[in-house]
Amino acid sequence: MTEQVDEGVESGRAALGRTLRLLREKAGKSLGQLAEDTAYDKSYLYRLETGERLSKQTVMEDLDLYHGSGDLLVRLWKDARKEVVKDKYKAFMELEATARVMWKFQLRVPGLLQTENYARAVLSGLSRAQTTAGNGDEVEEQVALRMGRQELLYRDPAPSVRVILDEGALRRPAPDTRVWMDQLSHLVEAAESPSVVLQVLPYTAGLHDLMNSDLTLIWQRVGEPVAYVEGNGFGALIDDPDKVLAFRLSYDLVRDAALTPGESTAFVKRLLEECRS
Repeated sequence: MTEQVDEGVESGRAALGRTLRLLREKAGKSLGQLAEDTAYDKSYLYRLETGERLSKQTVMEDLDLYHGSGDLLVRLWKDARKEVVKDKYKAFMELEATARVMWKFQLRVPGLLQTENYARAVLSGLSRAQTTAGNGDEVEEQVALRMGRQELLYRDPAPSVRVILDEGALRRPAPDTRVWMDQLSHLVEAAESPSVVLQVLPYTAGLHDLMNSDLTLIWQRVGEPVAYVEGNGFGALIDDPDKVLAFRLSYDLVRDAALTPGESTAFVKRLLEECRS
């Protein structure tokens, strides 16, 4: 993997790896000694230093604590993870990170509400479909990125998030039953959060305007709302007021046809009980 992006510009991943190496050398530790002290595998730590792996935030938190480096590694990791995102998603993710209100209609469990193991199962499937099977490092980077996005749900103040899940999202379990049960439990927990409203659009609602793609409507503290439409292999950020309004009206119709939040939580709980029985 190259350590530079553009001419003479150090990538975020390279900067993180270099800093990890410098902190280790400053502490007078070999990779083997660091592995013993932290319980992380020596080869894993080596790949972090060389930029072959990006890892996840909890690892950086552990290493920051070990080195007494404040939140230096966490900050460098957050910069580096931005390079994992494809260009077409960057603008959306920047808006998502600062959103005050988000309304989502999803044909699948959204990344913001996925557990780590469920996200790994989903992304591994996508990787196989896109002929990059076996690239575990790429999958792990995407999992770490997805988990990092969920931080916005716990900030103060947290955004107001409404998610309408198509029933089909809840009828396609993960191959591992335990992973799927944990994901359903996580959805129930999310629905009980004061900043998250979860609804289910049942099959009995019939045909509707949002059948072909996922939709996110985003409001910032100031400014006009924007829409993000995403399908299989495409994503489009829309800021034209008339188009955004049309999506808003379609969302309202879907919300009217969905189960109430209470009914939706009960629906997910019933599925969870079916898995347990």
